[in-house]
Amino acid sequence: MNQPPLAHSPAAERNQAPILAVLRALLAPTGSALEIACGTGQHAACFGAALPGWRWQPTDWQDTLFPSVTGWCAQQGATHVQAPLRLDVTQSPWPSEGPAFTTPFDLIYCANMLHIAPWECCGGLMRGAARHLGAQGVLVTYGPYLEQGVPTAEGNLAFDASLRAQDPRWGIRAVEDVAAEAQAAGLQLAQRHALPANNLLLVWQRAQ
Repeated sequence: MNQPPLAHSPAAERNQAPILAVLRALLAPTGSALEIACGTGQHAACFGAALPGWRWQPTDWQDTLFPSVTGWCAQQGATHVQAPLRLDVTQSPWPSEGPAFTTPFDLIYCANMLHIAPWECCGGLMRGAARHLGAQGVLVTYGPYLEQGVPTAEGNLAFDASLRAQDPRWGIRAVEDVAAEAQAAGLQLAQRHALPANNLLLVWQRAQ
């Protein structure tokens, strides 16, 4: 019996190599990672296979793509990636079903969620990261952002307009606004990496 094709995001396929390059430089050889909003599972499979010393826990707020997540991981031999779990960042405790996480994570990774979710998800992400990161752990967020004093690319302006047309609660977020939510949760921006196609990878850590 033929298996249905795996869900595929062209954007995830394009951006996984530059993101992985930053993660390789940022992370220790071993650790545990929690992925928020794992979507199709392409990042979990790619990073799980490329970082064999890392235990990777993918999550998403809905479970419709979980068969795709496990399919991509099996296809790429990402044996250290755990079965995906449901997790709503606005809820506590994490995850949203099953036993609560009790062991701190060295990395919490969240790509392309903040602009395709209500604003309260940003605060939920930051508070959850503060609860579940180890003392030296980092939160990595990736996606398009607005920045004071930095011209916004035309493509991102059009993307922002299309997002808000789909749902007025969506839209590209300003780094400064995200940083304010982080600060309220006890986190601070530690690194900013400009990546292709006008996206940023931001690294957040516990405030000193």
